[in-house]
Amino acid sequence: MVYGYCRISTPKQNIERQIRNIKTEYPEALIIQDTYSGTKINRKNFDKLLAAVAPGDIIVFDSVSRMSRNAEDGIELYMNLYDIGVELVFLKEPHINTETYRQAHDSSVDCVGNEIADIYIEATNKVLMLLARQQIRLAFEQAEKEVNDLRQRTREGIVTARINGQQIGAVKGKKLVTKKSLAAKEIIKKYSRDFNGSLPDKECIKLAQVSRNTYYVYKKQLIAEEMITDGK
Repeated sequence: MVYGYCRISTPKQNIERQIRNIKTEYPEALIIQDTYSGTKINRKNFDKLLAAVAPGDIIVFDSVSRMSRNAEDGIELYMNLYDIGVELVFLKEPHINTETYRQAHDSSVDCVGNEIADIYIEATNKVLMLLARQQIRLAFEQAEKEVNDLRQRTREGIVTARINGQQIGAVKGKKLVTKKSLAAKEIIKKYSRDFNGSLPDKECIKLAQVSRNTYYVYKKQLIAEEMITDGK
């Protein structure tokens, strides 16, 4: 079974690029998606996938950061899946695919029965495996560094903006004005019997196409605005 795993950090991000990249290389892949932070392994659908995979299955990631952006957790998970025979494919970092790691392992030289020669052979084999494992570690550490750098740049940007007097986020107590809210208020003023119209609240809610709670918020704001205008 071939699975393609895609993850985004927030629902606002577009996951289609990851799906497209995986489907291009593995058209038969069953796509599994999550929208949780990559700094945590306990992702709902990913956990289900880990419980379902069997030896010989393949999990394809667009990049190593989609599997984990925490180096230690990522390496541990990689090795656990490798040990049970699950193939891991990273489209952007093919040098750490489990197939590459397995080839390094299989290329180990057998001992020849000569004590001195076998010492060198065993040492060489250990070095090969250490180098392969180090490549895997570096890839996960780089992914972790990128997310940490992004967070640091974001924090620094916020501090700089505040120093320069820029407002970060919504001003507390300030009403958010949108085209939709303005249009809804115009409908309320025109058709509500509390203003210039003759329709009850139920009918105005339908016309304004807003929720009941939003309607009454807008209505309250309009009444307050009229009171200010009338000098009450």
